[in-house]
Amino acid sequence: MTTVEPTMTERSPLWMVSQAPALNELVMALKRARRELEGGTQGGKLVFSKAALAKARAEFGAMIRRGEQDLHALAGLLAQALLGAYALRSSAIGEIERTRERFTITVDVSEDEVASSTDLDLGTRILARLAIADHRGWMRASLVSNVVEYEAAEPTPLNVYRILTRIKAEEEIWNKVVDELFDLDSIVLRDKQLQHLSRYVKDVFGIKVVVGSEEDAYRLQSRLTELSFSSEHLAARKLPTDATYSRLEFVESKDYLQRPSRKQSGWSAMKSVVHWAGRTFEIQVQPLSNFLHERERLTRESHASFKGTRERVRDEVAQRLPLFGFYRALLRWLFLDPSSEAPRQEGVDIVLVD
Repeated sequence: MTTVEPTMTERSPLWMVSQAPALNELVMALKRARRELEGGTQGGKLVFSKAALAKARAEFGAMIRRGEQDLHALAGLLAQALLGAYALRSSAIGEIERTRERFTITVDVSEDEVASSTDLDLGTRILARLAIADHRGWMRASLVSNVVEYEAAEPTPLNVYRILTRIKAEEEIWNKVVDELFDLDSIVLRDKQLQHLSRYVKDVFGIKVVVGSEEDAYRLQSRLTELSFSSEHLAARKLPTDATYSRLEFVESKDYLQRPSRKQSGWSAMKSVVHWAGRTFEIQVQPLSNFLHERERLTRESHASFKGTRERVRDEVAQRLPLFGFYRALLRWLFLDPSSEAPRQEGVDIVLVD
């Protein structure tokens, strides 16, 4: 019998982003159970605690809210340092459900609105203000994407036009956990038939800085490695003034600006992973022309199509690794509807206890 009750002597890669003990413990326990199943052990039980699962779900929601708050704190500091005066806006890309037509609507928002809402909530509220109709009657619009934009009010020394935040937190928690348990990114990158789909499985809090040209991107990238946030700016946002908040710690940087290194999608940017305030972020520095091309494509492509492709990646991996498919069903059952019938796996009994 395997009881899913892990110890804190292990930490999953998710810990670097979430620092949520119950969620981390669940991931590590499931990882050990996966090793036992892969080892060919037949028979036995997987025993799950309802209380532990509820705590993990609550921690995940809190993780997303805290992560977005930190994301906007960092974006605001970068905007002060790189833009000077700026306007703060929320840009929602919507899709009309009946016609599949897509549109962008941008509204001014305040720092307080951004701090108290998730990006997805902001976008949803924007679309809720709209009334759309044609000769056949009223139609609803669904949210494709929403970003918060810090837009320069005047020309800047480093030719920075805007700073945007993004988060892909709408993905279901069971998929996130299974992706980590099986290291889905590595599977996709190793499999030549799946490599072209790698952009669909990334999941990280991110900031994009849009500049004029490739030369501007290199200049800004160099500036970011030396950037220090002032004590005054940190204090104004009620942030500590120690080194973990005043500077960015670069973990890695990759150059996708030069044509030989560009991704097949045509996406182009300097991409870095940084630590700030005890959390991990991705920062992209992207030339304006490539940003506009990317925005146009997002407006044309439906978010449902994007998510469908991401699901296709998981489906293809499940065909190669049946245990991956079982874990997806298991986590979906645990987090969505544990009152229904549990998924089946030969030689495994699943038990949910109070």
